[in-house]
Amino acid sequence: MRVEKKYLIEEVQNHLKKSDYVILTNYSGITVDETAELREKLAEDGAEFHVVKNSSLKVAAKALGLPEMDESLEGPTAIIVGGTNSPGAAKAITSFIKDKKKLEVKSAVLGDKLISADEVKALAELPSLDALRGQLLGLLNQPGTMLVRVLSAPAQQFANVLQAKVRAEGGED
Repeated sequence: MRVEKKYLIEEVQNHLKKSDYVILTNYSGITVDETAELREKLAEDGAEFHVVKNSSLKVAAKALGLPEMDESLEGPTAIIVGGTNSPGAAKAITSFIKDKKKLEVKSAVLGDKLISADEVKALAELPSLDALRGQLLGLLNQPGTMLVRVLSAPAQQFANVLQAKVRAEGGED
């Protein structure tokens, strides 16, 4: 194997190791300025956009044990990787595609599963990681709040009865 090719494969492997997801896109028709804008948008979620050679991606993915993605490796390919916030990256790329009418999601690898472009759109519709954490904390907090209300109800009712008795006897509030 030529040194240049080996270097390209290692570079792609390093990109793939950065995250538990890889979104494959067709990047034809996008300008340099739009690429910079997309990279900026993805960086907010800790993701990166890299143009790769299909042959290098195929070899690197196989070496890392990722699912076969041969069907998605036609035409110019770019990958989106980085971090653990796959819904955030999916939201960013879906929003960019909607605004610019450029790029196209081919497929994605999430964990060890190959998912379709439609599934990437569904992933983009999920709430953010912070929103999900907030919902979970709310659910965990709710039983404790209800328990406090139930336990304090008899004392509150007793206080209400005493207050009513004082009022009935013409006393002060």
